[in-house]
Amino acid sequence: MLDPQQEFERQIAPQKVALFERQFGKNYRLLAYHAALPLVLTPELVHYLRTQFLLDRVPWEAEADLLLSGLCSQVGYELYAMNTAVRSYLLEQMAWDACIPSDRMYEVAQVLMSYVMYLSRLHPKHRERELQVQRWAAMAYLGDEQCRQMADEIAQQFEASAGHGSSTAVKAEFARLAKITQELEPQLQAYPELVEFAKRVGKVFRSPETLTTEELQQVVRVGDHRLQLPREWWNNPELKVLTFRTATLRAEGEAQPTDLQPFEFVVATIQRNSTQRQRSRKGQPATTDWVIQRQNHSAYHFLEPLAPNEDIFLDMVAIPGGGFLMGSPENEPDRFSDESPQHDVTIEPFLMARTPITQPQWRFVATQMPQVNGELTPDPSRFKGESLPVERVSWYDAVEFCARLSAHTGRTYRLPSEAEWEYACRAGTTTPFHFGETISSELANYDATKTYNGGPKGESRQKTTPVDHFEFANAWGLSDMHGNVWEWCQDHWHDNYEGAPTDGSAWLSDNEDAARVLRGGSWYYDPGDCRSATRFNDFPRGTNFNIGFRIVCSSPRALS
Repeated sequence: MLDPQQEFERQIAPQKVALFERQFGKNYRLLAYHAALPLVLTPELVHYLRTQFLLDRVPWEAEADLLLSGLCSQVGYELYAMNTAVRSYLLEQMAWDACIPSDRMYEVAQVLMSYVMYLSRLHPKHRERELQVQRWAAMAYLGDEQCRQMADEIAQQFEASAGHGSSTAVKAEFARLAKITQELEPQLQAYPELVEFAKRVGKVFRSPETLTTEELQQVVRVGDHRLQLPREWWNNPELKVLTFRTATLRAEGEAQPTDLQPFEFVVATIQRNSTQRQRSRKGQPATTDWVIQRQNHSAYHFLEPLAPNEDIFLDMVAIPGGGFLMGSPENEPDRFSDESPQHDVTIEPFLMARTPITQPQWRFVATQMPQVNGELTPDPSRFKGESLPVERVSWYDAVEFCARLSAHTGRTYRLPSEAEWEYACRAGTTTPFHFGETISSELANYDATKTYNGGPKGESRQKTTPVDHFEFANAWGLSDMHGNVWEWCQDHWHDNYEGAPTDGSAWLSDNEDAARVLRGGSWYYDPGDCRSATRFNDFPRGTNFNIGFRIVCSSPRALS
């Protein structure tokens, strides 16, 4: 039985595929079919599949279009994964599509296995885990004996991982194996014990309070292997507390948006394009140009009407659930120590405002919605404009805005947790900015008289710009995540991530006067202060013309 989130993703998978086909054409769908069988995608693998099966039917640029589309998300450097529900839907459709030979899945599996064997010889250690996953995906389609061997190897890996390595390493490996097993569930119908054990592992990370002591300690046998959750997980109050804090954000029976609609946007990335000039007699150094590349993307959103007659509404974008590495690596330029240690965080799906709250949105809530806890100044901003973000609002002001909105709509609106903010900003990227390794004043509003990581110089606009002024978004459809205004988060300030939650919930303390977290940088700040991982803070009653906010809404897992 699917949980609500999985059911939601299953329902919108056909819409995502239809939108992809409408944008690129039927032949692109054929490439998506073939790319659905591997569990992990790389540019070279997609190229290999296209040249093996679709060379005369699908153009070369389709390879990048697929990886950068809404069907896939980036999970590492040049590593991509297709959405689970989308992958399952494509494989199901591939089996029935008259344009696809009946034995094509078997042929793709054979090609994938050959690809894995070739890379295993070429990179015996460097890509071991990636190739292991690819090998299992291929074995699932190569007959009963190969499928039995795959199930046996996964069970053996579970068994071997239970008592080895650090607690964090064991959790990471169990999560990885559980994800792989659930991806391959349709091919593992003959091994229900393995599938059920993987689902139990998933519950440990998502909802441990639903597991009884007997379930936590239960032993499952798969072939000759004895599978059991590690003993230290049997009584883990920390997991229960963290999950409870997240659960309290979703009130039982609260109103939910009735549907999500697709929308399209442009994603920009900035990349280095080095060329060596002709040297003069005195000698002339190489120059580096930065090229902005544009790519059409699509996602889903919900429009919350505030004043329909005045064209005032909230544009809430669906952010998929998943995991990411929060913080910055030690070699990232201009990083601060408070961005350490990097740590894995799991995030539930939610809805986030596509842009910071604008002055008309603020004014309507401040003047037309009843007070909940405190008064709101209708026009606090230094820089005036109907398309400009509201600024000079305190943390308490932002919380009051959310409280009024929640009371008015029947939905839970709130500030994002710091983890949710960074996860949404990155949108699957691991670079300093979701644009790439640097940033440009053509992409965001910041003090571009300063440069970052050898990036281009630009202007300092000395004020806020209209939201979505640059008409670029990240891969999930969010605009203005870098620069323009700092954005309030729920969290109380902590000097580093030692002891931080790993479930995406806000990190709070008992001190209500503690400083609150700000994210994203602003028009006044240097580019390094606008990175995805940059953290800043101010006191909750503080106001400044650098500070605004955006809001989030309850998880879309209950949407129909």
